[in-house]
Amino acid sequence: QVQVQESGPGLVKPSQTLSLTCTVSGGSITIRESMWRWIRQSPGKGLEWIGTISYSGSTYYSPSLKSRTSISRDTSKNQFTLQLTSVTPEDTAAYYCHAAATSVYWGQGTQVTVSS
Repeated sequence: QVQVQESGPGLVKPSQTLSLTCTVSGGSITIRESMWRWIRQSPGKGLEWIGTISYSGSTYYSPSLKSRTSISRDTSKNQFTLQLTSVTPEDTAAYYCHAAATSVYWGQGTQVTVSS
């Protein structure tokens, strides 16, 4: 069974870069046809897709966040990471990693607050 777990700082200052890591267990991030995503949910809002990295390393980003987003991976550690630059309080949200592999898997989420 695939498990995904987010990690990273819970507080980021405005204008800084938010960096989160998703550690995957129970399956490889290079499993053919698998997709690995970052999704967030701001207070009072619905789920927002941030971006995806595929099993082959291809990346796809939300048009509204593309200019500030980078998703990368470390296959040796079976991890993928999110970097979101120039954050503002609008980026305060619960951030989730999500896997679509043999089935769909969600991390428990990590709360990130952008505040000085």
